[in-house]
Amino acid sequence: MPETENAVNDQGVDDPRYIHPSDLTGVKLVAKPFEGTGYGSWKRSMLIALSAKNKLGFINGSILRPSDTAPTANKWQRCNDIVFSWILNSVSPEIAESILYSGTQIAWKELEDRFGQSNGAQLYSVQKKLTDFSQGSDSISAYFTKVKSVWDEIEGMGMNPRCSCNCTCGAKEKQLEFQEYQRAVQFLMGLNDSYAAIRGTILLQNPLPKLAVIYSNLLQEER
Repeated sequence: MPETENAVNDQGVDDPRYIHPSDLTGVKLVAKPFEGTGYGSWKRSMLIALSAKNKLGFINGSILRPSDTAPTANKWQRCNDIVFSWILNSVSPEIAESILYSGTQIAWKELEDRFGQSNGAQLYSVQKKLTDFSQGSDSISAYFTKVKSVWDEIEGMGMNPRCSCNCTCGAKEKQLEFQEYQRAVQFLMGLNDSYAAIRGTILLQNPLPKLAVIYSNLLQEER
């Protein structure tokens, strides 16, 4: 059914083509522009921001471009250009220049193709960063935040797929338990020697406490 002028006027704040007064072209959707590393966390931040603004459809193609003669054509184009400007503002100038003439959907796909592929070199770099982590002069809270950011980056690379089926063998729970156990050991390994006593006490417990419990105990020890 063709769009009518009434359909355009009836679009409210829930319509993806609605433009809020705060939807300006100079807006940066993320705190730190993407410069070529940490694509997974940057992408997630962008998706959250675009979802909050109800504009995801302009990058995934679910909001189809109307014909040039449709009453909503101009409004769609304005929204599309605004979303594209947000993407350009959220990457480094060098990356922005490389996608400037691509258009919104194509630019988003180009970024995914160039930086979203979790190859061996990327995984090696992230895993090495995790292996080299140590507390140093950081507080327990700051150290945990740094380690967790690397875990989140690995999750964003899609290298640790989660089972979504309704299996009854218990494999899914065991997988999650092993990941929790692995992260707890990694976190404990990087602690300063001043925490050697409590670290040894934690490692002797069977089963190993949850990571949140370990973190809480270390905070108490720090205080």
